[in-house]
Amino acid sequence: MKKTLLVSLAVLASSAAAQTTIKINGYAGQDNTIYPEMINRFVRPQVPGVTVSYQALQGDYNQGLTTLLASGSAGDLFYLPAETLDTYIATGKVLPLTGQVSTAPFLRNLNTTFTRNGKVYAIAKDFNTLSVIYNKDLFDEAKVPYPNNNDTWSSLATKLTNLKRALGSDYYGICLAPDYARMGAFAVGAGWKPFGTNGKTNLLDPAFQAAFNWFTGLTKDKVGIQPSELSQDWSGGCLGTGKVAVAIEGNWITGFLKDNAPNLKYGTALMPKANTTGKRGNFIYTVGWAVNAASKNRAAALKVLNVLTGPQVQQYVLQEGIAIPSRTALSNNAFFKKADPAAQNAAAVFAGASDGNVVPYTFGPKGPDWAKPINTALAAALSGQQTPAAALRRAQQDMTALQSR
Repeated sequence: MKKTLLVSLAVLASSAAAQTTIKINGYAGQDNTIYPEMINRFVRPQVPGVTVSYQALQGDYNQGLTTLLASGSAGDLFYLPAETLDTYIATGKVLPLTGQVSTAPFLRNLNTTFTRNGKVYAIAKDFNTLSVIYNKDLFDEAKVPYPNNNDTWSSLATKLTNLKRALGSDYYGICLAPDYARMGAFAVGAGWKPFGTNGKTNLLDPAFQAAFNWFTGLTKDKVGIQPSELSQDWSGGCLGTGKVAVAIEGNWITGFLKDNAPNLKYGTALMPKANTTGKRGNFIYTVGWAVNAASKNRAAALKVLNVLTGPQVQQYVLQEGIAIPSRTALSNNAFFKKADPAAQNAAAVFAGASDGNVVPYTFGPKGPDWAKPINTALAAALSGQQTPAAALRRAQQDMTALQSR
């Protein structure tokens, strides 16, 4: 009788384990196809007895996640975008992973991105940085040297100007979106820090002004052009038209070019160095895996997280061209040594995470509203509606008002 009871309890225990389900909240679109496949391929064999369900949030991801966390119905695991990290940490609904997960295998800058007050709140699932992507045919036709890893702001601007002069009014040197996500990287290269020790932002810092003036000054004589002027909504679209020589983008551009400009011959260079510091500037764009602090399946969620950031998944992500993986050990991966332009771009993006002045692409506690004064100033200066100096003065006023609320 006793033996029968023990067997029954064992069966019940086994049944309970089999019923453990880990729900993941992530992006829709391509991720809604990729991650269910990776869960089947890698997580299921390595975490037996646990069912993993990927539930994509349609529409505005941050808004959707905020609603689910507030209602207590968010997943056990979820994407945590770095740019909105601070707003989620403030809710207390993100489990600190310090002591729960080893961060040693991952790039130091990625760990820093998700660290606040000494606690790590997410493990980067992948990342991107910026690089200079250029149209080889246009440079060849203009007889201008390609952008290279030794370029400074000045030498790159000279190449773009010479190319424009050689090719005429139907072509442009560079496509410049009025977006902090691009221009801000140059300011970082010049030594600007988005947030001072007091947590405030100084847009009148000489380093920021120098980058702003250089960036917006490229529109002189139409060397630089905004995407809207070519009926595009980003600089990758500009490059795809074949009329623009350079775009500042991340590895996400390679898939776009493959599908939309398959005959375009392109190369990649690292970001140019700031004239004053001799340093490159770059942003790290990343999304981490975070654990819901209220999860009742914490142990299983951590096991799933470890598999999704493990060597097998990261190698798969790299080989399939899905993204740039976050493990340091992949720096010497054979994929980065391939000659095809997409692999070369991936190598430059990987190198960009550790070369020069690199900071996380984040908005701080005010969320996405923080970037609005900068973007407004960029739009005004790039279009010529305001001088750079006037645009920056107004942006600082708006930034001060925002950060004083």
